[in-house]
Amino acid sequence: MEPILNTDATSQTGSEDLIKDSSETTFVQDVIEASQETPVIVDCWAPWCGPCKQLGPLLEKVVTEANGSVKMVKIDIDQNQSLAQQLRIQSIPAVYAFFQGKPLDAFQGVLPESQLREFVDKLAQSSGTKVKSPIDEALEQANHLLEEKQFEQASSIFSHIIQHASDNLEAKVGLAKCAIETDKHQEARDIIDGLSADEKTDPGLLPIVNALELADKVADVGDLDTLKSAVCQNSKDHNARYDLALALYASGQAEAAIDELLEIIRQNRNWNDDAARLELLKIFEVLGPTDLITSAGRRKLSSILFS
Repeated sequence: MEPILNTDATSQTGSEDLIKDSSETTFVQDVIEASQETPVIVDCWAPWCGPCKQLGPLLEKVVTEANGSVKMVKIDIDQNQSLAQQLRIQSIPAVYAFFQGKPLDAFQGVLPESQLREFVDKLAQSSGTKVKSPIDEALEQANHLLEEKQFEQASSIFSHIIQHASDNLEAKVGLAKCAIETDKHQEARDIIDGLSADEKTDPGLLPIVNALELADKVADVGDLDTLKSAVCQNSKDHNARYDLALALYASGQAEAAIDELLEIIRQNRNWNDDAARLELLKIFEVLGPTDLITSAGRRKLSSILFS
């Protein structure tokens, strides 16, 4: 089931003055009075300012997508020099956020769309005016399906969101998680490879990266029965036990894999530059902190390390 994403904020809010030009004579009405109920973002610009021409349309897009959570006012500082002096503008573009008649936040220069979205979202959250957009609602729906392990349905909605908001990182992360869960590892790699350097630092990607690293290692391990036999013949063969843990994980036996890695740590916690513990932490990360297997495994690890 795919959500209907209507990103036309005007149709959602019924507001005809979401974005407007203002001046010295209307500033009190458009910003000070208007911000008593809804935050107002003031974009100070000038016709000769190249960066302003970059920022303005992006900011208008993000404000529109905020679905009425905030409003935007544009000030041409060439036509309103006295107001520019009152706002102490030293360079443009300069953006101020007002709520209840007072400035709450500000920035100068051009920001990428993702940071503008964060700026607007933070303003709406802090002022208590955030309105769920169709994209927000679709993300909630997709994340719920992901939690319920309905990966194909969740993947469809995440893809639909990305079609409407190509820079939505949460949807990209969700889509990559669905790809991992359905063994579409190359698809997950392609999603990660397509992210910007800043996006790749998102902590939500760590379980996906760890899952891909585990998948790569699993491809090189031997037959499960052969590895079990090797460990039975020599319980101190940590290499064989390590490979056995990976093979067990690959076969869907995460708990058994964790137990084998714990046994290596119990026998020699520093083996191979702490390889068993590091692999164990990756599995915990992939399973998630609320998984019962993760909780039990962490307790066992603590018992071994602090015994």
